[in-house]
Amino acid sequence: MTDIVKVKTGNKYEELGSYSRLVAIDNLILVSNTAGRNPKTKLISEDLAEQTLQALSNIEGALAAVGATLADVVRARVFVQFPQDIDTIMAAYGEKMRGINPALTMTCPPLGSTDYKVEIEVTAYRGSSKANVTEMTISL
Repeated sequence: MTDIVKVKTGNKYEELGSYSRLVAIDNLILVSNTAGRNPKTKLISEDLAEQTLQALSNIEGALAAVGATLADVVRARVFVQFPQDIDTIMAAYGEKMRGINPALTMTCPPLGSTDYKVEIEVTAYRGSSKANVTEMTISL
């Protein structure tokens, strides 16, 4: 029998939109699109790097609730409000995710609020941080 865990944070939009912050299906973990709002203060920084790092911190907290870490992330999608912000956001994201190296999609669609400069969604596989990893470099 498959075990499924659905994690909510109490955010009003989770109830309004009928979704979970995180769904874990056995070891496969899907984390919803996450903004850089501080869950304690409810504030969102204007600083691009701070928003990016806060979004990753929020994701890290959700993963911890089911016994996983950022090091278990195998795929990330980063949504950037404005194309001119990509380099700054990519640098902050890279600072936190260095060495994890998940597959990455970065795109620039409109986001849920003009306050959001970046939103991040991830897929993780619990335990992958302890897996034997082979890295390859290829020419395309």
